[in-house]
Amino acid sequence: MLDNLPRGTITIEEIEMGMMRYLRKTVTDEDIEMFAQISTDRNPVHLDDDYARDTIFEGRIAHGMLTAGLISAVIGEQLPGHGTVYMGQSLKFLAPVRPGDTVVAEVEVIGIDVAKRRVQLETRCLVDGKKVLVGEATVLAPSGKFD
Repeated sequence: MLDNLPRGTITIEEIEMGMMRYLRKTVTDEDIEMFAQISTDRNPVHLDDDYARDTIFEGRIAHGMLTAGLISAVIGEQLPGHGTVYMGQSLKFLAPVRPGDTVVAEVEVIGIDVAKRRVQLETRCLVDGKKVLVGEATVLAPSGKFD
């Protein structure tokens, strides 16, 4: 389940410090299986209940990069949105995401260089209000100027 949020573009000229966008998605078994197929990461901690029960996670977990992909969706669809070029992303995984968890992926503007069209973003994912992933992204925002 993905919240239906506004999509489009916020140009470098419109971006403001503290601006924030988010999405909310419940991670399903099907999401995990599709990510395993696409990424070719078939680690049994993601796919095998019996195996995962005997790990430090005590059960199956979603791929960390599946969770991180939700940040990419916020950046590419909302802030700055369509036309954005990803330049870099740091990630720190704080807790696992399990099948059935609802993840809130948030992106917040923490730096703007209008001349270079660069935007620094604080990125985070939460489950039940608890941070499960944090990081920062640098992106090249689209411009509304056509000179």
